[in-house]
Amino acid sequence: MHDQFDVTLEDGDLLGEVELTTTLIIAASESDDHLSQEEIDRLLGVTPRKPQD
Repeated sequence: MHDQFDVTLEDGDLLGEVELTTTLIIAASESDDHLSQEEIDRLLGVTPRKPQD
């Protein structure tokens, strides 16, 4: 008999967000000072936008 509540829950976007959050938590806990915006952007893989003409 099939159990309707026996499902695998996996959300790729959520897993990615958890990984990024974990990365920030670890970096912050290892830092003696606040993380700069540039450091946070680097950890998250944020790249600056090119100016539009």
